[in-house]
Amino acid sequence: MRRISDPFFFQALGCTLGFDWHSSGVTTTVCGALKEAIKPKELGIAVCGGKGKVSKQTQNEIEEVADHLSLSSQRIESLRYASRMAAKVDNSCLQDGYQLYHHCFIVSEDGDWAVVQQGMQEHLARRYHWLSEGVRSFVEEPHSGIASDRREQSVLDMTARESEEARKTSLDLVLDDPQRLSGLIREAKQASIDEYLTHRSQMLTLVMPNQHTIQELSNRTIAALHRAYEIQPESYEALVAIRGIGPKAVRALALVSELIYGASASWKDPAKYSFAHGGKDGIPYPVDRRTYDKTIEIIETATLSANIGQNEKIGALKRLHEFL
Repeated sequence: MRRISDPFFFQALGCTLGFDWHSSGVTTTVCGALKEAIKPKELGIAVCGGKGKVSKQTQNEIEEVADHLSLSSQRIESLRYASRMAAKVDNSCLQDGYQLYHHCFIVSEDGDWAVVQQGMQEHLARRYHWLSEGVRSFVEEPHSGIASDRREQSVLDMTARESEEARKTSLDLVLDDPQRLSGLIREAKQASIDEYLTHRSQMLTLVMPNQHTIQELSNRTIAALHRAYEIQPESYEALVAIRGIGPKAVRALALVSELIYGASASWKDPAKYSFAHGGKDGIPYPVDRRTYDKTIEIIETATLSANIGQNEKIGALKRLHEFL
């Protein structure tokens, strides 16, 4: 579970199986091969879901493999919730422009789970990894890794630790009357703050680019907010879990939280590049030797100055040079 949720191991496994490292098909083919090869009765591990329409069957497949893994009904429900929330969080709370089309849910007989899912934007793919033991909250930095060949300039990340106040304010807005929320949105639209975010002296002047223009909420979104108000969710996670609370509702709440109450959300892309220094064959770009050497120097300096024993330092340096 730990290895499959590690983007580097997963990528290496795909290359070992013979797939091109730079192909978006690595994710779907590796997960498909694992699903075909792994027998739950023999190994105590099951792979559910997959690409496109197959991903829609994940919930049913979890129930089907539960018998082979001797999982309780309570455990089944928690696994189904984890699968559903992982997909919803990466679709609604992390708005990076990549549309999810692949969802793979791996579960063990101990009830541990991992998620490998992928989104696509034009010709670029982005892979999201989750591991149950690392998830303290589905809405606060739940990923074990996000691999991408490109970092986007503007990403609404409501899962970032920096978005905590925005999450709290979003929940407060929903617990209040949704009609008042519509009024706040109209108030925000009338304000002359539709250009971009900029810092001047020590004051933050909020201006949003055109792609962040606040629009009236659709009837469907308003209905979902009314339903959330009636349910009175106890946490932001419970709010996101409500059917109908999707990307538009999450985004509207985040923007109003920032514009009206100053509770800023994170707009930094949390993805990590697949290759930090380039490839020796020049793909995706040639190795920048100067940056490469500087990285090694920084890591060595940090290791030597760390407040740890000599044996630990020697061991760390040995492991470092094993990678080089």
